Amino acid sequence: MSKSYLCTPALRILSRSDLADITLPPSEVIARVEDAYLAYAQQLSRCPTKLMMPIPRTESDAVAYSMLGYDGTLQQVGFKTSYRQGNDSAEKYYTTLTLYDDARGLPFALMDGHRIGSLRTPATSAIIAKHCAHSKARSVLMVGTGAQGLHTLPYIIDVLPQLEETSFFGTHPDGIKAMLDTFSYYCPDRTLQQVDDLQAAIATADIVIAASGRAAHPKIQTAWMKPGGLLISVSSKGVEAGALRQADYVVATNTQQMGVTGHRLAQGPNGEPGEAKVNAELPEIVAGKAAGRTSDDQRIFAFSSGMVITDIPVGHALANRAIAAGRGERITLWQ
Repeated sequence: MSKSYLCTPALRILSRSDLADITLPPSEVIARVEDAYLAYAQQLSRCPTKLMMPIPRTESDAVAYSMLGYDGTLQQVGFKTSYRQGNDSAEKYYTTLTLYDDARGLPFALMDGHRIGSLRTPATSAIIAKHCAHSKARSVLMVGTGAQGLHTLPYIIDVLPQLEETSFFGTHPDGIKAMLDTFSYYCPDRTLQQVDDLQAAIATADIVIAASGRAAHPKIQTAWMKPGGLLISVSSKGVEAGALRQADYVVATNTQQMGVTGHRLAQGPNGEPGEAKVNAELPEIVAGKAAGRTSDDQRIFAFSSGMVITDIPVGHALANRAIAAGRGERITLWQ
């Protein structure tokens, strides 16, 4: 392969099927995402606030947003876009990540973002649990069986192997099967219990991850948690409005993004707007500049809003492995 060929401006297009069987061990994904937060805290990376736009003619749950970021460790610029028409169909949800190699000043890859999100999101939940769960945490509950939460329990066990009880709540048969199969693959020596009484299960769990989307259950309240409990909200739709007011300590991946995507969580008891008071941001916690909690009896509410700085390293790793395997199509848009 000639040097001029490698330096020609081109994108490697990687489809969902190109990436579907590319594997990354949980420990590698977690390390890459945690390093991304650390680099951001050290001001080596950049991540402006997520840009969202409502679509007037579709239902209120439509998705249209974009994120721009720079990974200072990899020297990669990333653009993420997500779009979903306002309905429940996963077939009409489209998300992409485009990477540019800033070291060479060349485009690198354009890829489907589904697999990236399904890995970096549980990695973020695991990192939050690692830094914010109380010191004697022994149980974890997953609420939801969709793509955002499928790998969460194995990832959390990777960082907190002392956890003894793992359980989940779900209502969709296909999702329940996928949850059980995925857990069995990563944790063959452990038992995963399905619970029916969600509120009772939350009251006894040390760590709860809410990723239930348009939830088919009563919306989760922080007050249901026992003292010392940690509630991680991946999808705020499954969590009661005003959840921040019930928490003793609030953590966010990014305060500004929480104001964009999770503002209803700060509402008052009558639905009046409230200020999203955040005690600590995750990048600062990872860097040792802020505490994940200040006492073992605090009820912690953690809001996980995806940051493109975590998509970039996971997407970069997947793209490199896919390209090495001969996947994708090389497109020269600029010729």
